[in-house]
Amino acid sequence: MIERLKETGGVAFGFKVVGKLLDEELKTFEPQLEFFIAQHKKHPIGILVDLTEMRGAEWKARWDDLRFLQKHTSHIARMAVVGAHRWEEVVELFTAGAAVLQSETRYFESSEMQNAWQWARTAKHAEDAPVRVISPATGIWKDYRPEFVGV
Repeated sequence: MIERLKETGGVAFGFKVVGKLLDEELKTFEPQLEFFIAQHKKHPIGILVDLTEMRGAEWKARWDDLRFLQKHTSHIARMAVVGAHRWEEVVELFTAGAAVLQSETRYFESSEMQNAWQWARTAKHAEDAPVRVISPATGIWKDYRPEFVGV
């Protein structure tokens, strides 16, 4: 199940994934996020994703998520990922999406929810909070140069 968080507003959109992420649920939820993006077309938004109760995802849902991120990459300035698992495990889950997304993606523990919202809204980080970057603002493909050009 995917639910929009009540703190959503301004330039930040938050949602929580509970249980296993299913493709049908993702397709049902995407129009809400697309509407929010359309309202802020001239100003990229921040996204907060709460994965504290997520228990995996269907491969089709992951694939569709990548396609969605690719389509809207220029409209997303930053992404805060909140998780109950070790942040290294969350990095594995989000690395592919972060490669498509050209925004900075950071991880926050569940006890750091206020810091995550602050960063999603303002790109400012509390001085006493740890910074765990999943993907830099340029994406991981910034300096990629094809090896075999013209082959």
